Amino acid sequence: MAFSSSAFIFGFLPIFMAVYFATPSRFRNGVILVASLLFYFTDGGILTSILCGSIVFNYLMALYFCKSSGIARKSALTIGIVVNLMPLLYYKYWMFFVQSVNDAASLISSNAHFEVSQILLPAGVSFFTFHAISYLLDVYNHKVKPASSLVDFGMYMANFPQLIAGPIVRYSEIVDVVRDRKVRLDQIYSGFISFVIGLSKKIILADSVGNVADSIFALPHSELTTGIAWLGAFAYSLQIYFDFSGYSDMAIGLGRMMGFEFPQNFNQPYRSRNITEFWRRWHMTLSRWFRDYLYIPLGGNRAGRVRTLVNLFIIFFLCGLWHGASYGFIIWGIYHGVLLIIERELLARHGFATSGWAGQALTFFLVMIGWVFFRASSVPVAIDYLTVMSNIGSHQTTMQTIPILLGPDKITFLLVASVCAIFPMERLRFMGVSGWMVTGIQGATAMTLMAYSCILIAANGFNPFIYFRF
Repeated sequence: MAFSSSAFIFGFLPIFMAVYFATPSRFRNGVILVASLLFYFTDGGILTSILCGSIVFNYLMALYFCKSSGIARKSALTIGIVVNLMPLLYYKYWMFFVQSVNDAASLISSNAHFEVSQILLPAGVSFFTFHAISYLLDVYNHKVKPASSLVDFGMYMANFPQLIAGPIVRYSEIVDVVRDRKVRLDQIYSGFISFVIGLSKKIILADSVGNVADSIFALPHSELTTGIAWLGAFAYSLQIYFDFSGYSDMAIGLGRMMGFEFPQNFNQPYRSRNITEFWRRWHMTLSRWFRDYLYIPLGGNRAGRVRTLVNLFIIFFLCGLWHGASYGFIIWGIYHGVLLIIERELLARHGFATSGWAGQALTFFLVMIGWVFFRASSVPVAIDYLTVMSNIGSHQTTMQTIPILLGPDKITFLLVASVCAIFPMERLRFMGVSGWMVTGIQGATAMTLMAYSCILIAANGFNPFIYFRF
């Protein structure tokens, strides 16, 4: 069930909120847990048992940490991490592993071939796996005490706003309000505004510019021109940003309406002046997760220049693999890792760092190239697409294609999305307007956007969030 579906907006959400606020506060975690499992079951079916098993296993494992010491405790941590990774490795990566073996065998002219059976991927498995591992590591390192009840921990793991596509919320970030939280009216209002902003990003902007990207990436190679190929990459860059940041805003808003403050996940990444800054603004909770639980334990930047660069390469190789089990995602991750290594070397050896508008333009240019590997159906398709973008060879398109790709409505949405992506939103101020008037303006704008989004959902249906497959 997607947040942008009519079933969620007009069915699940209002019923849940009514039950949630009608329930005494001490039982609300149970309401969240039951509702979240039902939310997951509507699409996941029997695969919901994996999530339930993860909840019980990690709850018990964390309690065991408190009763053990020495080698037994370290062994339990190792077992805990391995067990958490097993569903992820099987459901998400087993088919890719078998296919990779077949590909390697074909390169050496081997007759060996293994059948690749289709495996259904549980939604959000990458996210709740990272939640579980961070919880175990934080309990093990005495950064947080284990949850006092299975219901409380289950509520954290299955909390439906951030279950499917993040943000990645650590237990330590919400532990203070797990058992005792009071929801204020200003929180509900602020959460509603955030939810509507996210919904608008998804339905009004992401889906609209996504139509342009989908149309262009669906064109035969022979019908692409350099300009149209760049337009497709540009449209997809906007689509994936507003799609994913829209989901994060909706999740943060829903959490706030329940009394939680989930961490920010995006901060206008296309305003970044270099790739390092881009990763401080893009999918921020994932970047921090890899930094704290992998990059720093590997030595971070404390083990010398060469080791630092190797660590960066490893992290972004795994970052690409985390996003998807395909060569394209791996290349995308390595591509960003190499860019970060080049940036560090230029700064360390020559004191050079991109900045200003030129840095912002160059960073967006480089990020847009990387998105081609993210969007294309295969690496050969991505290479062909990049070949057209680089104007290698002769490529012509029929005149009939251009009006289909760019009508007045699509141009408008591309322009609006571009402005929203790079305009410094912190400069928006209601100078000389009283607080109640600001609230009224925000509320009226939110209701207008909500109504328009619902009209588009009714007219066009809804597209799944891009990050649902991760």
